Amino acid sequence: MMRSTGVVRKVDELGRIVIPIELRRTMGIEEKDALEIYVDNEKIILKKYEPACIFCGNAEEVQNYKGKNICRSCLIDIAKQAG
Repeated sequence: MMRSTGVVRKVDELGRIVIPIELRRTMGIEEKDALEIYVDNEKIILKKYEPACIFCGNAEEVQNYKGKNICRSCLIDIAKQAG
């Protein structure tokens, strides 16, 4: 469910907007955090980026192996199949 924050910001000449500090604190967004950008019809949705496993989509206990994100569970499954 989408709810209004009551905050309105203008886009600057470089296409940037500022996310207010109160909202960043509430959402756990720190300086230099990556945000994913989604489009839903005419809505732009920003979401804090969390790397997910390339196999199952899980975002918990993800490790990077040769440039690919793999969760611990899939890593264990791969090791079992290889072993």
